[in-house]
Amino acid sequence: MEKKRPEIDIVNEVLESCILAYPVSSFVISLYKQYLQRGSLSKKQLQGLYGKAVKIEGLAPGKLATLEALIKKMATRYKSEMPDNEPLYRKDSASGKMIAAILAKYPLHKRALFLKSKYDNNETLTVLEITDLKRLQQVLK
Repeated sequence: MEKKRPEIDIVNEVLESCILAYPVSSFVISLYKQYLQRGSLSKKQLQGLYGKAVKIEGLAPGKLATLEALIKKMATRYKSEMPDNEPLYRKDSASGKMIAAILAKYPLHKRALFLKSKYDNNETLTVLEITDLKRLQQVLK
């Protein structure tokens, strides 16, 4: 965050007055240390500081208004909703029907049994395997 006038630092002044008002507050002390190290605070940290500063009597309302303006100026980040869980593989019912029709006529057909095991284990059938199924179905008609 770029400071417009380096001699006026409202966040630092509010932090110092909060430390004087709450000398044993670990929250305020940690905010002060982070501000000294990084030179800025996140929006949520500033909101927490504002909540503490509002309770202090004798703090200039202009400082609170400036801190509130800084908070409103900062961007708010929203998390998007998690997508619904969908299965990675959806069984193709047409392939299942073709495999069942082939195995109904020839229950020991090795290629059809292999494709049925892949289909039952939710493995994707490749384009070549699907064309094999269609070819087998046409031959058996």
